[in-house]
Amino acid sequence: MRMWHSLPVALGLLLPAGCNNSTSVAELPPFAMLLQPVITTGLSSPIDLQAPPGDSRLFIAERPGRIRVVQGGVLQTTPFLDISSRVYTQGEAGLLSFAFHPNYPTNGFVYIHFIESIPATFGDIVVERYQVSSGNPNMLDVSSMQPVIRFPHPDNTNHYGGRVAFGPDGKLYLSAGDGGGGDNQYMHAQDAVSHLGKLLRIDVSAPPYTIPADNPVWPNNVGRNENWAIGLRNPFRYAFDAGQLYIADVGQDAREEIDVVSASASGVNYGWNIREGTLCSAGPCSTLGLTSPVYDYDHGGGRCAIIGGYVYRGAAIPELRGQYLFSDLCTGFVRSLSLQNNVATVSEAPNVNVGTPLSFGQDGFGEIYVLTADNRVLRIARQ
Repeated sequence: MRMWHSLPVALGLLLPAGCNNSTSVAELPPFAMLLQPVITTGLSSPIDLQAPPGDSRLFIAERPGRIRVVQGGVLQTTPFLDISSRVYTQGEAGLLSFAFHPNYPTNGFVYIHFIESIPATFGDIVVERYQVSSGNPNMLDVSSMQPVIRFPHPDNTNHYGGRVAFGPDGKLYLSAGDGGGGDNQYMHAQDAVSHLGKLLRIDVSAPPYTIPADNPVWPNNVGRNENWAIGLRNPFRYAFDAGQLYIADVGQDAREEIDVVSASASGVNYGWNIREGTLCSAGPCSTLGLTSPVYDYDHGGGRCAIIGGYVYRGAAIPELRGQYLFSDLCTGFVRSLSLQNNVATVSEAPNVNVGTPLSFGQDGFGEIYVLTADNRVLRIARQ
């Protein structure tokens, strides 16, 4: 079993693998960009960066359990939220992501996604809702906490996933890893009853949540209807753009993958652990009913784990608009992927290396950032 050798120390997450697809892959000439330092000191394991649309602030989650605010280029001393006393941080656990409600300017809701450290619910994957303080726009009101969803992850301290985010349909999505260990050893990924190894979709308009009527019904009607898609290993990062869903699912020993489907495609099976990327996991396998990735790559040259990003929609680099940016934990490249006429085109920025990337982030104007294991925040900028 291959683990992230440096990441459990620097971050603590293991990611899933990919599958090949019917699309072809072409290579484009290298694209020009540079990495502009935004924050170089003062953060501890930055793991997610978000902002409401049109908001000039940056909100940065630290894996130990805090969300920090950058305003006017200055990292604020007082956290937006501090739940570090409740966050488990061993292995790949921690505060993993957060999401602003689409109506944040009017309702002030923020959804926080973390791994629980409280003994009675130790290791649970948790999502809670908080509301911004009425007296301070740079703080959440801890007394406003509303539970949303939680489910157990009891066996290992790796493969938690994951990300919480709102889709274009206004529903809340949550990705979760397969329960940890290796080779899907707990058999969660293909088990539609389990929430592990899945992408969940819920409606949070009425607390804590309801299950959307158009969520898929899984075979034999025994599946948990929160499950929107199955067959994922550790979908640490995913992103929505222009009616499509991009999932970077980290592989085990052989392949890393990017899956792209319509954001409205329900009941998708991404194939783990029947397949890892283009490869069958154990001898010949049937691909019937499995959705293949649009792109995958092997572990040659020291590559080890995909770090998924976003489709670029900023103004600073017009030539990158519409391209999905991603990296690799062990080699730190920055690559772009775009799809046209069922052809995936991939290009790499030359002479650009982010070191050990932990995550990408996106600000309120569509600009993209990389968060690194040495506690830096780097903005992707035009050369």
